[in-house]
Amino acid sequence: MAIDLGVFLAALGITTLELVEVAAVALALYGQSRRHAVFGYVTLGVLVIIIPTLVLGRAIAFLPTVAIRTIGGVLLLYFGLRLTRSARRSVLRSRQGKLGGGPEPSEKGLLSTGFSVGAIEAFEASIVLVGLLPDNYASTIFGLVTGAVTVVVATYILRGQVRKVKQTNMKVIVSALLLSFSTFWFTEIFLPDLDDLILIPLFVAFAFIVHWVANRSASIVLAELEKPK
Repeated sequence: MAIDLGVFLAALGITTLELVEVAAVALALYGQSRRHAVFGYVTLGVLVIIIPTLVLGRAIAFLPTVAIRTIGGVLLLYFGLRLTRSARRSVLRSRQGKLGGGPEPSEKGLLSTGFSVGAIEAFEASIVLVGLLPDNYASTIFGLVTGAVTVVVATYILRGQVRKVKQTNMKVIVSALLLSFSTFWFTEIFLPDLDDLILIPLFVAFAFIVHWVANRSASIVLAELEKPK
């Protein structure tokens, strides 16, 4: 079957768009945990949705979208808030070395978060892909594979840079990303046509809020500790 350029570009576009969002979270989680396993869990989340999409075709569209977005949103909200508190403790430790830290978000929790992000973003892409498959299966697959390979290569190149980011700053970035996606998915329940570009201002806003909360809370705690007994 000849390649249909329109179908190819549509599949390439949606795949790249959704997987770039997955890659952003994966890189942030990797910077936080320093564990390559994060990429494995994110990839597994994507494959759990993409493979049935290619095998079952339109049947994937009957999955309960609201339930998927709600579960993913709750999970990301939970770990986003936990990492915000963790960022505050990191600021405290950096300002006064004698302060001990509380428990960090578990590695298992971060890995499950990566899996959820991979699955939900792949589900978003699959809704478009199932519409393209009947038009030209080969072009859809070609676009999907091209987009996936492009994002994987870019992610591999960027992973070394992520490791150079300070741990406290990385926690702010991860928290902001998780809270942004959580807010986006909750909003999509009521506004299904919401543009993914809204994630950019959401991320900027949450990054500012998390940074302010972490530093403001740390300043208040230090001020209390430094008061004369």
